[in-house]
Amino acid sequence: MRWIVRLIVLLFVLLGLAAGGSYVVAHLSLPVFNGEVKVGQTLSGPVEILRDRNAVAHIRAASRNDAAFGLGYAHVQDRLWQMEVQRRVAAGRLSELFGTATLNTDKFIRTLGIRRKAVTAFAHLKPETQTTLQAYADGVNAFLASRNGPLPPEFLIFDVTPEPWTPADSLGWLKMMAWDLGGNWGRELATLGLSKRLTKQQIEEFYPPYPGDGPVALAEMSELYRKVATAVDVERLLEILPPERPEGVGSNNWVINGKHTVTGQPLLANDPHLGLATPALWYFAHMASPAGSAIGATLPGVPGVVLGHNGRVAWGFTNTGPDTQDLYIEKIDPADPTQYVTPNGSAAFVTRQETIKQRSGEDVVITVRETRHGPVISDVHDGARQQLEAGYVLSFAWTALLDEDTTADALLGLDSITDWNGFNDNLKRFVTPQQNIVYADREGNIGFVAPGLIPIRRADNDLKGLAPAPGWDARYDWNGFIPFEQLPRSYNPPRGIIVTANNKIVPDNYPYFITADWAEPYRARRIEQLLKERNVHSVESFKQLQGDTMSPMVSEILPLLLAVPPKNLPRNSELAGSHALLASWDGNMSINRAEPLIFQAWYRELTRLILADELGDAFQPLWRFRPILIRNILTNQNGQSRWCANQATGATTSCAELVAEALDRALDDLKTRYGSDMARWRWGEAHAARGTHRPFSNIAVLRRFFEVSVPTGGDAFTVNVGRNDIANDKDPFANRHAASLRAIYDLADLNRSQFMHSTGQSGHVLSPHYRDYAIPWAAVEYIPMSMRPADFETGALGRLRLTAR
Repeated sequence: MRWIVRLIVLLFVLLGLAAGGSYVVAHLSLPVFNGEVKVGQTLSGPVEILRDRNAVAHIRAASRNDAAFGLGYAHVQDRLWQMEVQRRVAAGRLSELFGTATLNTDKFIRTLGIRRKAVTAFAHLKPETQTTLQAYADGVNAFLASRNGPLPPEFLIFDVTPEPWTPADSLGWLKMMAWDLGGNWGRELATLGLSKRLTKQQIEEFYPPYPGDGPVALAEMSELYRKVATAVDVERLLEILPPERPEGVGSNNWVINGKHTVTGQPLLANDPHLGLATPALWYFAHMASPAGSAIGATLPGVPGVVLGHNGRVAWGFTNTGPDTQDLYIEKIDPADPTQYVTPNGSAAFVTRQETIKQRSGEDVVITVRETRHGPVISDVHDGARQQLEAGYVLSFAWTALLDEDTTADALLGLDSITDWNGFNDNLKRFVTPQQNIVYADREGNIGFVAPGLIPIRRADNDLKGLAPAPGWDARYDWNGFIPFEQLPRSYNPPRGIIVTANNKIVPDNYPYFITADWAEPYRARRIEQLLKERNVHSVESFKQLQGDTMSPMVSEILPLLLAVPPKNLPRNSELAGSHALLASWDGNMSINRAEPLIFQAWYRELTRLILADELGDAFQPLWRFRPILIRNILTNQNGQSRWCANQATGATTSCAELVAEALDRALDDLKTRYGSDMARWRWGEAHAARGTHRPFSNIAVLRRFFEVSVPTGGDAFTVNVGRNDIANDKDPFANRHAASLRAIYDLADLNRSQFMHSTGQSGHVLSPHYRDYAIPWAAVEYIPMSMRPADFETGALGRLRLTAR
């Protein structure tokens, strides 16, 4: 009840602010950007935090650790609530704030043991990395100890005071980033669920191979899978552990050498595609000390520039999407349920208890079981007794759960890299998540390497990590990791162009298995096409490329839909009008057009009609675009048009009938949502980017204040990505995953490099910098970020000096 009262109070405060009042309240809760602050920690010298005219934090310090201290101070000034929520996610402590709504999430994270593994990882880092992490934590805590005035509004509502920051909080968030970009465990879980309804052949069709690759022949495990799916209540797991990495979540990066640029020096572009949030995942900062300088995108909660340049070298990440996760079916020893079967006999589950505190509720105590492969994730729901009776559980192996996770060493070492050899030496300590990292230096060299630990699977492993494996059979165990020297890489390729967009990055004769879940190559091919259309490129042409909203997926699928005449076309002007619009449309997912909306609604209804009866209860959690599957069905590849038959009634419905019916349904849906005047429909309004705020996006009366939303174009397959969740019946066209950050690096003068992220530098709803990037970001505009004092000091918003007492 108390938090509801606080909510009402906050609403009146916000309304007052909107009307121009309550200036004093706003002023007291916002951080101070000017003056001098005495901090208790010992510094090598004064630390200066200057906010430039775009609120980018420029930190100048006497040492690398002092710069990390300053970054921690700046992060927590601007993003305190975000950091609080993130560390609670990683620690499995959300329910202390949000109650039962987040209990399943906390159970899962505690089962994985993310916080415990973060603590363990710290001990394996280089001493200098440990010191930097502690210096960063000291900077966070210095602000918490020295601040005056109230905390941001979210803390007022939930009546919570932040605890001191620790290095494990930083490492925990890095592991959660690895989870967000992680491997294919969701596909494995889905395969288990689908085995209750589909044949092995249908499952292999549901997950088609990468274009140009042959199908992966998997072992026949249907009978075992059906038993296990019932034992672990896979439908319930699919509900509480959303499977599969969605399309559009990944990134683009590309780099070209000087023979393709107007300056004769390389250009590098990068835009990571992640779930949109308010505030944005990224925070722009410049860290400078005698030990080195770097500028670019940082992660609040983590020291160091993750994506950026250091004055000599620039780099950018995309997700490789490797298979670094496996599900194992563990057989419980029928003679002793505290043990499970291994290739060498029975072994005892290692158990521990976790206590989850809840807001306004009783503590929940869970028992976590671990196997030689990893934790038992099927215990997350309440069917443990059912599992014991059936004799099976599911355990989970993941590289991020290894004790020796030294990823932080690699990330924090990027600021001092000067050449390709040093770049590679540094990335040998990169563990997870595997990334395609493109490189360019001022000497004109370009390259790419995909560092990370990738499990080696034995030649006789006939599941290839694509489906749950019997844990008692040793042939499915990991057999070490791909040596760093044999990971995918390229240096100064003859054609002078490197592109990665989550597509397949290895040749067919590559000796190791990385994944079968490469992203569809739509974006990669479009980037290659646009790069080849010009003889030379500039920063401006790269901006145009990052803003491209032509959809190769539409170009592939739309002709197949238009080939089917709509029902009652001569008598239905709406059908005729929509059909004519789409027939003359070029596939540009433009913000101000109706055609993208009509196509998306048509395609959405078609996927529902084709797949819902086949998948049953698994349809909703597995409802994705799946364009290669739909193309194969509509073109009847190997007889796949049989998916169009109605499984519920046995009727031999044709795909053409479903295409025609889907357009009828789509237009009815659009009229219900947006009115009957088709001329007023606009993709940008329906496809508004919604940066989710935790938790106030879920509270209608507060959503308009806390959630940043702006009209956008694109789709999940355009270079300018904007992925909507077609499974969300309430808001199926809203842009949920997009370019969380855009950056372009000009190696002729790195101080001319351009950046933008999706919201603003501040996470404080009362700040003028809470949402000031959103409209420029949607328009694919940029801000310059320079390391030259003459550039960033001009028009500065404030200069804060931190000194030791």
